[in-house]
Amino acid sequence: MRTTFRTERNVFTNKDVFKEGYDPDEILERDEEISEYIGYLEDALFGETPKNIIVYGNTGVGKTVVTDHVTQMLSSEAERRDEGVDIHVVKVNCGHHTSSYQAAVALVNAMRRDTDREEIGKGYGFADAMDMLYAEVEQREGTVYVILDEIDFLGDDDQILYELPRASANGYVERSHVGVIGISNDYTYRDNLSSKVKDTLQEDEIKFPPYDAAELRTILEDRAEKGMKEDVLDGAVIPKCAAISARDSGSARQAIDLLREAGNVADADGRDAVGETDVDEAVTRVERGRLKDGIRDLTAHGKHILLSLARAYGRQETPLRLKELLPIYERVARGAGSDPLGEHRVRDHLADLTMLGFVEQRRTNKGRAGGQFYQYDLSVDAEAVFEVVSE
Repeated sequence: MRTTFRTERNVFTNKDVFKEGYDPDEILERDEEISEYIGYLEDALFGETPKNIIVYGNTGVGKTVVTDHVTQMLSSEAERRDEGVDIHVVKVNCGHHTSSYQAAVALVNAMRRDTDREEIGKGYGFADAMDMLYAEVEQREGTVYVILDEIDFLGDDDQILYELPRASANGYVERSHVGVIGISNDYTYRDNLSSKVKDTLQEDEIKFPPYDAAELRTILEDRAEKGMKEDVLDGAVIPKCAAISARDSGSARQAIDLLREAGNVADADGRDAVGETDVDEAVTRVERGRLKDGIRDLTAHGKHILLSLARAYGRQETPLRLKELLPIYERVARGAGSDPLGEHRVRDHLADLTMLGFVEQRRTNKGRAGGQFYQYDLSVDAEAVFEVVSE
């Protein structure tokens, strides 16, 4: 047990390079995607109508970091050329703004942030928010690229995707152009757009494949060089982190998290060497962290239902039928100050939780006397559920 602060760490020189928000100086193993992006974006440098783009790929494959990188390149190149072409980039995360209205308000506020104009709050209609957004765009007198990260969180509310590309054609802006870049984890996102939005967007697509083990090794070696002391890593550590992540998800984020946690395990033990067993422990830690993040992202009633199953699991009452789960859920919901949902909506939530891997659904056949019915059980660590819900 430590009783004093250290003056020097055993493993790390800079932990910031392992954080999710870290902005690398160089984007590794994404040359093809960067080249494709540049090809689509450069029309704006010649004062032409910008192309709309939707970027697809799983979590952690570089979509957002590459988008930030190439749009910054675009803005810098426009400034360098000094040919009267101004390019501005504004970005919102739809994971935090889950409707077209919320996204429009967030865009207005993002564009007003460095001005003397006040940010706006709730209380405006969608049309009013869009009018204010068009006014902000028009003041830039150039090309404005709107980045909608995690665009799939908008669901079927695609009105903003219908309005923005038509801003010039409809006369809402005259001295500016608007381009839209959407970033999605869902390859089927376009299928859910209305036909009028598809016709309006006419977007180009960029698809980011999962990283393979060799690409992940390159990325990890770069982070280790920037954030860890020399010679602290056993030669098998980076290949193992890369192989696990390539096999699981192809996510650089997962691979970086594994390397960081392996270093944390060794560092906490007071060792200046990171070995394969530290990676094994890191896998457990990272998986638990991902599970808890997934639980945090659930709706309130999704959490209530999961907590109900966790309590029943703790009392060894699972698997149980929906009619047995409902009274437990109703007590949990009321205890949290929520009005319980009806049976049909609870069943829908259970289907979603099953699809996400939090719940196991089993079909049981009791023959002619008992018939067929479903039973539900918890398929994740109950303690993780209790920890997140009690936060």
